[in-house]
Amino acid sequence: MNLPLFAKPATPQPGIALFNLGFRPFFLGAGIFAILAMALWMGVYLFQLPVPMTGISYFQWHAHEMIYGFSLAVIAGFLLTAVKNWTGVQTLHGFSLLALFALWALPRILFLFGTRFMVIASLLDLLFLLGLTVAVAYPVFKVKQWRQIGILAKLALFIVTSGFFYLGITGVLEPGVYWSLYGGLYLIIGLILTMGRRVIPFFVEVGVGYPVKLFNAKWIDGSSLALYLAFFIVAVFMHEPRLLALLAAGLFVILSIRLIGWHTVGIWKKPLLWSLFIALFFIDLGFLLVALSGFLNLSAMPVIHAFSYGGIGLMTLSMMTRVSLGHTGRNVQEPPRAMTL
Repeated sequence: MNLPLFAKPATPQPGIALFNLGFRPFFLGAGIFAILAMALWMGVYLFQLPVPMTGISYFQWHAHEMIYGFSLAVIAGFLLTAVKNWTGVQTLHGFSLLALFALWALPRILFLFGTRFMVIASLLDLLFLLGLTVAVAYPVFKVKQWRQIGILAKLALFIVTSGFFYLGITGVLEPGVYWSLYGGLYLIIGLILTMGRRVIPFFVEVGVGYPVKLFNAKWIDGSSLALYLAFFIVAVFMHEPRLLALLAAGLFVILSIRLIGWHTVGIWKKPLLWSLFIALFFIDLGFLLVALSGFLNLSAMPVIHAFSYGGIGLMTLSMMTRVSLGHTGRNVQEPPRAMTL
């Protein structure tokens, strides 16, 4: 497996260091955007702060921007960095990276005006996703690393689900907003599960400080993939709560077995390991809540936020920290104590 995500710091390149490698602008942008967007959301939600959005609800803005704004910025930074290491092919840097970052950043500003600049925002947003997909696909196809096709497929689907939102918000496609927000959320969860299966056992085995052999069964990989594909289709496009609950229950059981098989007591001494485990626990909890909601009258909010705040939020924070430390010459196995916070 070509997993050494941080084998050695990148060779310094001329120009502005911020645009030398994908994680730098996108992780910084994601962090700043998350702080500002959540502050604005708290102002609107708790204190009825007037924001001049037209044609779009505050809830739709919040959901869309956490998925297609914050989360996809982290995904972009991670993949542009990781794919370079996996393939040995230089990914976007310099002006081309700046251009891609601008395609991400400008819609974040335009969205504050609701649908007033929706045409421009939608074009820029879709161009960002298309550019990201091409930027990740080019190294993969160049070295014929076909095992990354699953990741490329998910990136391509983000273009489709993002398009659903704009078709929905303009009234062209009635269920478009729903398809977009739930489709985007579950694509991110799927990407986390895919990448987690590849890298987390590796991180644990090299990071706990003692020999350990983790449990990884092929039947777990195959069954979880099939179940999650079915779960995604039913959750996004079908209104079948009982069927969705059964699929979620199956995923909860299988992913719990996987998580137990990956556990060793040494992870609790390593903040960059236990944070990954807690993130996966929240994703597992999300599936349990989906299963229960099929038979009980549960609000959708705990389900969504188990996946988003607990799962996506903690996973992105942990991976941003790990990648940033590894690619700036710092010790990933013994990070600064402040990282525990």
